[in-house]
Amino acid sequence: MSSDQIRLLSSIKMEKCRDAYKMVDCLNRTLKERDLMFGLALDEDDKEQMIFTIYDTKGSGT
Repeated sequence: MSSDQIRLLSSIKMEKCRDAYKMVDCLNRTLKERDLMFGLALDEDDKEQMIFTIYDTKGSGT
């Protein structure tokens, strides 16, 4: 899948949570057939914050 097929829908910064990856994994497994993908990353500027993102994997062209 190329990056032009992925569209950012939403992104939020939240307090670091040890088990947040479990939620993201569950969402990805459950909603991949609806062309949604979820991501989680540490904020590069503040390691006590995480960034949760939601993507549309159909892209804007379809």
